[in-house]
Amino acid sequence: MLLSSTNTIENKKIINYHGLVTGESLIGSNVYKDLFSGVRDVVGGRTSAYEKELQKAREIALDSMEDKAKDLNANAIIGLKISYNNLGGTMGNTILVTAYGTAISYKE
Repeated sequence: MLLSSTNTIENKKIINYHGLVTGESLIGSNVYKDLFSGVRDVVGGRTSAYEKELQKAREIALDSMEDKAKDLNANAIIGLKISYNNLGGTMGNTILVTAYGTAISYKE
């Protein structure tokens, strides 16, 4: 599946717009407790464990979005955007990762 943040694909003809597809993933508050309890994991001001959790959440959101596009018989997603939102919570923070774009079919 071709993913693009642009609204067109160079040298490709879009033959069908299938509509908006989305994928979501949550990182729960237990992740934060685990991450911040191990301060020694911070190198150069960056927390590699936290980055790995965000990467996993992003991949889950993208995979979910791609599955929905495949169900529509699309072979690409254009106008791709990824957003991160802090939902807060009573026991800590929860991060919502959302991927969305327009599912299309194209030909060479």
